[in-house]
Amino acid sequence: MPDTIKPVLCVVTSHPIRGDSGEPTGFAMVELTHPLEVFEAAGIPVEIASIRGGHPPIDFFDLSCPTNARYWNDRGFRDALAHSLVLGELDPSRYSAVFFAGGHGTMWDFADSEAVQKVIREIWEAGGIVSAVCHGPAALVNALLSDGRYLVAGRKFAAFTDEEEAEVKYTQVVPYLLASTLKQRGALHQPAANWSKNVVTDGRLITGQNPASARGVGEAVIARLKAAA
Repeated sequence: MPDTIKPVLCVVTSHPIRGDSGEPTGFAMVELTHPLEVFEAAGIPVEIASIRGGHPPIDFFDLSCPTNARYWNDRGFRDALAHSLVLGELDPSRYSAVFFAGGHGTMWDFADSEAVQKVIREIWEAGGIVSAVCHGPAALVNALLSDGRYLVAGRKFAAFTDEEEAEVKYTQVVPYLLASTLKQRGALHQPAANWSKNVVTDGRLITGQNPASARGVGEAVIARLKAAA
């Protein structure tokens, strides 16, 4: 991988509460650490940002996962997380790709974020990669290109399915159903069985269905970066 390759921007939610349920939420740790491990192994620099900056709320905090435990015990990672960059203050031209981690919190702050929409539009229109996993594709719900079209229109995608949402009993908690809403935007849903690994690449759009797909999304991003190098 060339030393000159620009960083991957990893974006997580800043939203801490799951709707009116009062339950805590945030980003899913595994959906950040597994792609990070892939990027790190490939020698790609990474920056972590969130909607509001500072320490983002964490959901699915599972230290029995060796990757999660390794990162959580790494002072550099903990510092980067505690001081996550404010997404709206960043220059999208600095990045080769953007990756949106999941976690239910994304359902409340990704879709309507102007910063999210700007980062997606500018990275995509500069020839970069847009990627996301699980609930991370909430970032794509209102992402418009400069010509006014939805980025996802006519493109294949994977995301947390309505069936998976029903299985975890949050269909009445989340503000919208992610897969159905993206289909309403003209996206072409490519679902797999609940909780199975499913990564869909459509050109520079790379998406994964659930936590089991997080590492695969990272690997697909690296493959695309290598192909473009």
